[in-house]
Amino acid sequence: MTKAIMLQGTGSDVGKTVLVAGLCRLFANRGVRVRPFKPQNMSNNAAVAEDGGEIGRAQWLQSLAARVPSSVHMNPVLLKPQSETGSQIIVQGKVWGHAKGRDYQALKPQLLGAVLESFASMRAGTDLVIVEGAGSPAEINLRRGDIANMGFATRANVPVVLVGDIDRGGVIASLVGTYHILPEEDRRMIRGYIINKFRGDVSLFGEGIEAIGGFTGWQCHGVVPWLKAAARLPAEDSVVLERLARGSSGALKVAVPVLSRIANFDDLDPLRAEPDVDLVFVRAGEHLPADAGLVVLPGSKSTIGDLLDLREQGWDRDIVAHVRRGGRVIGICGGYQMLGHTVYDPLGIEGSVTETPGLGLLDIETEMAPEKTVRNSTAVSREYDVPLSGYEIHLGVTRGADCERPSTVIDGRADGAVSPDGRIMGTYLHGLFGSDAYRAKLLASFGLTGERMDYRASVDAALDDVAGELESVLDPSWLDSLVR
Repeated sequence: MTKAIMLQGTGSDVGKTVLVAGLCRLFANRGVRVRPFKPQNMSNNAAVAEDGGEIGRAQWLQSLAARVPSSVHMNPVLLKPQSETGSQIIVQGKVWGHAKGRDYQALKPQLLGAVLESFASMRAGTDLVIVEGAGSPAEINLRRGDIANMGFATRANVPVVLVGDIDRGGVIASLVGTYHILPEEDRRMIRGYIINKFRGDVSLFGEGIEAIGGFTGWQCHGVVPWLKAAARLPAEDSVVLERLARGSSGALKVAVPVLSRIANFDDLDPLRAEPDVDLVFVRAGEHLPADAGLVVLPGSKSTIGDLLDLREQGWDRDIVAHVRRGGRVIGICGGYQMLGHTVYDPLGIEGSVTETPGLGLLDIETEMAPEKTVRNSTAVSREYDVPLSGYEIHLGVTRGADCERPSTVIDGRADGAVSPDGRIMGTYLHGLFGSDAYRAKLLASFGLTGERMDYRASVDAALDDVAGELESVLDPSWLDSLVR
């Protein structure tokens, strides 16, 4: 019989995603057939699953950790925050609708059937399913109709282990407070807890473990240290961007404006991992650094909304000045659309603004359309004549004179655009920098000729390192019980 365990957190960003990925790799390395599952995720960092459709990038990473093909059933409900239209709701990989926060609460019971159906699909032919919750079960104002935490756990009869983040402080109060605020029906589902992100001497927390046990009766399954290898993994949410920029003294400075609705920013991770690249995330209120050699405009869940914000921050002037100084610009997906003269939205897909000027750096225009492109793709870089692999997730059709100079050829189709002088480039292909040969050629064009890493292999090695660390600190009897 397939077993399952669910990790829920005492709050957001306590490290559930990395722990699930690490446990998936730990059990995969033991020869266990394991799959990840997250009933509901909220993220604009999406991936295209191997069976088609969108899932959270975190579940894609966890499938990589488990060494199994990714599937839309690993993340049956994906909420993608937009602008004034609320969130786009993706169900089993396809657009299901749109809703604002309050309206979504009323819709959740309609999605439970799809969630349970997907969970059953993940259990089939599997020894263990490791489920990740969302936010915290202590948010009891969201408990009615819940499909992300205890609502799912009770309906699917999946035991729960709580994860507490000691690095942010107050972990004892967080765990004990969660115990007291949960109704008895939910408390009965909890089978212990894990302390995450511990720094220092673990023996100093012995009294803390005794105190938590005394208040709750829960067993501690392990104290996990700050996992340095996790920094080599793609990040899930934009809330962690503050910690991502290394601030190195790399020879090439790459500036990335942090758009308010930034999407798929893990496109930048391969550049961040290069030791001779100084990747700088530019936040609201800051100017783009004048000494940047390259500006990357990332994806956006609301191109028009982010264009308006970009102007409000003065980044449009910074980018134009950067180009006048001889700098280069790469736009990916929504960032590509921003490089043109105008973005049109006659049907109001993104909101009430039906037209806004772009940066005018490419001779193109984009019109938003209701049909959404979602596919994994193989491509060739026209500039460097090297193979690429990635994915497309976008709305809109882009046309114009600069499209006669496509940046890439995707599955035999011309894609993207390049300016006449070759310094401005846009593409709809996500994953561009993850192609090692392309990244090597791009950096060489800036005079950086050092040896380049195998990025996919580095992520795989990081997953092994995280799994090894977890195996050394988690209770071995608890780990064994998950598959016995």
